[in-house]
Amino acid sequence: MNGLPKILLLGDYSNCQFTLATGLKKLGADVTLISNGSKWLDCERDIDISRKPGKLGGLQLYYRLLGPLHRHLRGYDIVVVNDPNFVELRPSRLRWLFDRLRRDNGQVHLMAMCTDVPLLDMYEASDCPISYSEWFINGSPSPYLAANPEKWRQWHHPDLVDYQNYFYDNIDGAIAVLYEYYLSLQRRLPAEKIAYSGIPIDLDRFKFAALPDEIDRVKLFLGRDRNRMLFKGTDLLEKAARIVVDRHPGAVNLEIVENRPFREFTELLTNSHIVLDQIYSYTPGTTALMAMAYGKNVVSGGEEDYYKFIGESTNRPIINAPVSLEELVETIDSAVSRPELLAERGRHSHQFVVDHNDSLKVARRVLDFLTRSR
Repeated sequence: MNGLPKILLLGDYSNCQFTLATGLKKLGADVTLISNGSKWLDCERDIDISRKPGKLGGLQLYYRLLGPLHRHLRGYDIVVVNDPNFVELRPSRLRWLFDRLRRDNGQVHLMAMCTDVPLLDMYEASDCPISYSEWFINGSPSPYLAANPEKWRQWHHPDLVDYQNYFYDNIDGAIAVLYEYYLSLQRRLPAEKIAYSGIPIDLDRFKFAALPDEIDRVKLFLGRDRNRMLFKGTDLLEKAARIVVDRHPGAVNLEIVENRPFREFTELLTNSHIVLDQIYSYTPGTTALMAMAYGKNVVSGGEEDYYKFIGESTNRPIINAPVSLEELVETIDSAVSRPELLAERGRHSHQFVVDHNDSLKVARRVLDFLTRSR
């Protein structure tokens, strides 16, 4: 035995937990990943817990977890869930399952990688430490929130709020994959119970390929979930990109890819120079970091606060995305107007991922935090 813990990773988004599992296994840990594959992304997992549609689908999943899958949910030193709502079940059933995880295993931790109630509480607060998010921009509702006020009400249903408060009151710790999530955790948990890891990127899988020094036609790539365009700002990214394409006839083209399985999506990423990721984040998301590992340029979150947080003072290759259409157009236009700079920025992008998001480094941060109190 190598003395490392037996770990269950439960739930996944955008292949994050699978990549973490890969890194943890390389470090010698015994890891099992159980997830729904992040739905249509169909990410890899050891055991599938996909839910069929409707109430019957929820009931079937609940009894699978009670019965044939129960043996896979016990006997671990550490359980790491991807979300307080780590399974697609109603809050009362989630609470029961959460209590079973605590009863039948050692520690239970959160890998903070998504929207939850404490994050929304931070965004709504008068002392919110960031000026914009998917939900608010300078204190006013974002386009997403303005168009979907019922989503806010759903997130604040008393049953869900009570369950998530119970969840946070009873976990052993939480690790944030993004700067924003770390800020949220700081407001909800004591300092000794939180850590930051970054999003893990498998550099054996996303291999660097230098962009050509001379580019005749700049290729823009926009990959998105068609159901979350307002949420991520990919509607504005498309509008801005189309304006830029029209400004440079024959010199710029735009490829839009929607709702493709993860493997197919990551292969399509390679045929581009500039990847358009999202606009309402202070930090680069998974798509941006995968593209950067390949050596692409990205338009994503790259705020000063984020760079300072991770201790990066010199290599800052992310093209920071403004939240207004007019500024976004000029930002993308500036990037495509200097194609001779793309190869060098691509090299810096790759080095950024090597320094901050290599899956082995992220796995080591996670493992160090998970085992420090064992």
